[in-house]
Amino acid sequence: MVKRVKRELVYKGSILDVYCDSMELPDGKIEKWDYVEHRKGAAAVVAVLDDGRLLMVRQYRNALERYTLEIPAGARDSVTEPTSECAARELEEETGYRCDNLEFLISLKTTVAFCNELVDVYVARNLIPSKQKLDEAEEIELKAYTLEELCQRIYQGEIQDGKTVAAIMAYKNKYHL
Repeated sequence: MVKRVKRELVYKGSILDVYCDSMELPDGKIEKWDYVEHRKGAAAVVAVLDDGRLLMVRQYRNALERYTLEIPAGARDSVTEPTSECAARELEEETGYRCDNLEFLISLKTTVAFCNELVDVYVARNLIPSKQKLDEAEEIELKAYTLEELCQRIYQGEIQDGKTVAAIMAYKNKYHL
């Protein structure tokens, strides 16, 4: 049985903490494992226009040093904020649309090898035009794609973001099979 014998905080950030865990393996050896704790959790939205196209956000991601195409998403304001409220807020902030009735789609653990991040994904239909409310440092380009176009971009390796791939495939499986 694997057992954690020590946890040391290496870095404390605004939404996550990085730890170095000392883990005892079944053979008795001690190994160092990285652990990233995502403190608040997050929510994401598959935003569906009346014509069936899905709204996507194109934004720069520092970890990849490039722009990515993703579904709208963001961290909860607090651990007590319902993910549905977070999803509704992120939808309006990033896309300039709101929705009166979000439908839960799927829960994801994004990177189980070293991180506990949980993202709840919702579907938003009957979108109501509002106003985009980007954070000061955010630069987002909004684009709409058919489900087929997005699946093709996934299969070609253009879309690699885990929450986006899982959400699009879950949406396709639930509503388009």
